[in-house]
Amino acid sequence: MFTLRRYTPADREAVEHLHVHAMQQTGAYLGRGPWDDDVYAIEESYLNNQGEFLIGELDSVFVAMGALRRTTPERAEIKRMRVLPDYQGRGFGQIILTELESRARELGYKTLHLDTGVVQVPAQKLYEKNGYRRVSTDHFGAVDVILYEKQLE
Repeated sequence: MFTLRRYTPADREAVEHLHVHAMQQTGAYLGRGPWDDDVYAIEESYLNNQGEFLIGELDSVFVAMGALRRTTPERAEIKRMRVLPDYQGRGFGQIILTELESRARELGYKTLHLDTGVVQVPAQKLYEKNGYRRVSTDHFGAVDVILYEKQLE
């Protein structure tokens, strides 16, 4: 059974592993650097800053995660959406995204934004299916990304 819960400090090592493993699988891993400092400071970056960090477990196995980070009083960013490759295509990303959007509404955010790599086609399909629209592209290190935005109601 798939369960969703809030991050706890005991999850730190599993979060770090899933982050690196999932990014390596897509070819988007740039190595550790300032671009992923938030992964190593979940409480400060998300939980203590009007955000959220969710953990998805299937039969007590950590298989997915996703986060919401405040960027302005009315805007928040969807971050760190990851599902272990062997567990993709089962709807876990959708469950996490839906819950993050619900949490964003509760926190009073009006707009969500995010980025994803141009090679991450399943992620693009997930976001577009959920009403995110492409607003531009960017280049981050060796990775080309698509920037998305969605107005919350």
